Amino acid sequence: MARRRRKTGFWGRLLLGLLVLLLAIPLGAFGLLWWTLPSDATELRIEGLTAPVRITLDEAGMPRIQAANERDAATAMGYLHARDRLFQMEMMRRGAEGRLSEVAGSASLRLDRFSRTLGLRQRAEADFAALDAETRGLLEAYALGVNALIRERGRFAAPEFLLLGQPEPWQPQHSLLWAKVMGLWLSGNWRTELERARLAAVLPPERLWDLWPADRTAGRPDVAALPGLERILAAIPVFGTDAPLPASASNAWAVAGSRSASGAPLLASDPHLGYGAPVLWYLARVELADGRMLAGATAPGTPLMIIGRNADLAWGFTTTHSDTQDVFIETADAVRRTRTEIIGVRGAEPVILVVRETANGPVISDLEEAPRSDVRLLSVRMANLEPNDTTARGILALNRARNIADARAAAALIASPPQNLMVADRAGGIAMYLTGRTPVRAAGDGSLPTPGDQPWTGFVPFDELPHVENPETGLLVNANNRVSPEGHPVHLSREWYADWRFRRIHERLAAQEVNGPAEFAAIQMDAVSLLARETLPFLNSLPRGTGALGQAQALLAEWDGEMAAGLPQPLIWNAFARRMPLLALRQARVADAPARAEFLRFLLTSAEAGWWCGGDCRAMAALALAEAVAELATQFGPDPVAWRWGQAHQARFEHPLLRFIPGMNRVIGLSAAVSGDGETVQRQGLRGGGAEPYQAMHGAGLRFVADLGGPETSFAIIGTGQSGHPLSRHWGDLLEAWRSGGMRQLGREAAQVSATIRLAP
Repeated sequence: MARRRRKTGFWGRLLLGLLVLLLAIPLGAFGLLWWTLPSDATELRIEGLTAPVRITLDEAGMPRIQAANERDAATAMGYLHARDRLFQMEMMRRGAEGRLSEVAGSASLRLDRFSRTLGLRQRAEADFAALDAETRGLLEAYALGVNALIRERGRFAAPEFLLLGQPEPWQPQHSLLWAKVMGLWLSGNWRTELERARLAAVLPPERLWDLWPADRTAGRPDVAALPGLERILAAIPVFGTDAPLPASASNAWAVAGSRSASGAPLLASDPHLGYGAPVLWYLARVELADGRMLAGATAPGTPLMIIGRNADLAWGFTTTHSDTQDVFIETADAVRRTRTEIIGVRGAEPVILVVRETANGPVISDLEEAPRSDVRLLSVRMANLEPNDTTARGILALNRARNIADARAAAALIASPPQNLMVADRAGGIAMYLTGRTPVRAAGDGSLPTPGDQPWTGFVPFDELPHVENPETGLLVNANNRVSPEGHPVHLSREWYADWRFRRIHERLAAQEVNGPAEFAAIQMDAVSLLARETLPFLNSLPRGTGALGQAQALLAEWDGEMAAGLPQPLIWNAFARRMPLLALRQARVADAPARAEFLRFLLTSAEAGWWCGGDCRAMAALALAEAVAELATQFGPDPVAWRWGQAHQARFEHPLLRFIPGMNRVIGLSAAVSGDGETVQRQGLRGGGAEPYQAMHGAGLRFVADLGGPETSFAIIGTGQSGHPLSRHWGDLLEAWRSGGMRQLGREAAQVSATIRLAP
C-alpha cells in the first residue's frame, strides 16, 4: 500500500511538473513578446546630439518633438521610427536590397532577383555619395537615432527580431532606398509596355488601344507609329510577371483664401497605396528652437516630412503617371558590363544571379527562369533609377519652403518619382508643379518597346513641364487625371486615370461656396461614383428579368451611384462591372488582358465596341448582369435587398509575414467594411480576382488637411495605428476613426500626454 502511494505520488509530481512546463512555455514566449514592447517613459543618451530633445506622445502614440535644430530632430525621428516601426523599415531595406530571401526563404526569390537586377542598393549608395553635405548630414543624424534604438533594444527592438536575430545597423544611404521603392510603386508603365507588346501579337492593330482608351479631357500631341514594329514584336521573348507592386493613385486639391472660411488657403492630400499593417505613414509634429515647425506624415526610413506643412506652407502629392520607364529591344553585343549577385536563401543554397547591363539599362529578360536568349534582349531604363537623384534634397527644401516660389525651386530638385506637387502658402498662393525627370525620346512615345539604338536623349527641363500657379478660379484639383493642356509640347504619357474623381471633387467644391477643414475631410470620404452614374442609363435600359435578377435591376433603377457600405446596389454594380469586361475579353480570346474601368466605359458607350461583344454589347451586358446576380446569390443569399456592399468590400491591413501563419489574421489582422470603390474620391481599389474579388486592397492609408490660417489647424488620420507591434495598443487604434472619416488635430500641444521620452547628448 505504501509503495502504491509512493508510485502515485511520483506520477502526480511528474504530471504536475509537465503541466507547469507546458504552461511555462507559452507564458515564457508571451513574456518575450511583451518585453519587445517599447517603454512609455525613456531617458537615453545619444552621442551626436547637440542639445537635449523632449518628445511627448499623445493618446494615439503620435509624437511631438521639441529639438534645438533639424539634425537633432532627425535623430529623434530616427529613434521614434525604430522604436515603433523597425521591422517595417527592415522589410523595406531588405526588399530594396534584394535580401528578403535571407529571412523568408525561396518564396521571395522573384522579388530579390528583380531588386538585384535593377541594382537599387548600388544606386542608393551612389546617390548618397553625390548628395550635398547638408542633406547627407541630415540622413546621418537620422541613422544615429535608429542605431541608438538598435543598441538599446537589440533583438527586442520588435517581436519579429526574436526570430530574425539582432537587426543590422542602419546606414544613412538606406534612407534613399525608400525613394527607390516608391519610384517602382508609382511608375510601373514599363510592365504595361510588355503587356501591350504581347497583346499586339494577337489583337488587330485597331483594337489594341481599345484596352487603353484615349483620354480626351486634354490635348496630347499625336506620335507616329514606330516603323517595323510588327517584326520587332515577333522577336520579343516571353517575359514572366514581374515582382508584385501595389497599385497607386491619389487625390489632392487646394483652394485660395477667397474660398475658405478662415480667409487663408486650404489644402487636402490623400495618397493611395497598398494596404498593410502597419501602413506606410507615421504621423508626427516637430518644433524647433528657432520657431519653425513641421506637422504631417513621415515615412519610416526617412527623416523628412513627406506630406504635411510648416508654419507657412502646406503640401501634398498625387501620382502623375507620366511615362518615365521604357523597355528596349537589344542584341547580345549591346551588353556593356556584367555583375554577379549572390542571393542568400533561408533553408537553401545561395542563388547566383549574373546581371547584364546595356547602355540603356539592366537586362530584364534575364529574369526569366528559361534559358537566356542572346538573339533578342530586353533592357529597361527608368528615370527613377538615373544617377544623381536629388529627391532627398528637394524634399528637405520643401520642408523649409516659405511660399510657392520656394516650393517651385524645391520641386525642380525632386527627381523621382513623377508627381504632381500641390502647395498652398500662408500669403494666399496656391500652385501645382509636376516633378520628376521626364525623358526625351529619340523615337516613339514610350507606349511600346523600342529598338535599343533609339535611346533617350535627355530630360525635359523643369520649367517646360506643365505647372499652374494662382489660377483665377481660386482652386486646383488633381486625382491622377491628365495634366498636360491642349497643345502642350511635352508628351507625358498615353495613359491616364479617367477624370471621375477629379470631376466629383469639383462638384463637391462647387456645392460649398466656403470651405473649412471639416468640409475638406468630408470630400475625402465621398463615395459617389460618376462612372456608375454614367453607366446606369445603359443598365436600366436592359430588358427586365425575373426573380433575383429583376429585384437587382429594380434596385439599380432607384440608385444614385453612391458606393455606400450599407447598400446592396454597389455590390450588384461592381459584380456587373467585373463580369462585363471578362466576357468581352474572352470573346476576343485575350482573357488575361487588363480590364480597366476605362475599358468598361468603352464597351458600354462606344459605337466601336461591337467587335469585343460579338456584335451586340447590349446582349453581352444583359448576360453579364444575369451572371453577376447569380454569382452573388450563391454567396450572399437569394434576396438582393438583403445584400450589403460592406459584406464583400472589406479593407484589410495585414502583417507582411505573420499573415501567412494559419489563424494569425484572426488574432492580429485589422479589417473594416468600407464605402467607395476604385473610381470614387474615397478610393478603395478592388482585388479584382480570386475568392474575394471585392476586397479593398489599396486606398488612402493617410488623409491630411491643412488650413493655412494658423499653425494649429492641421488634421490627419492613418488607417491602422502608429505602432508596428501587434501587441501594442497603437497597432490598430486609429482604424475606426479612419473608416468613419475622423481626423486627429496635429496641434502643438497634445490633448492628453501618454508618455514622455527624453534624449540627451
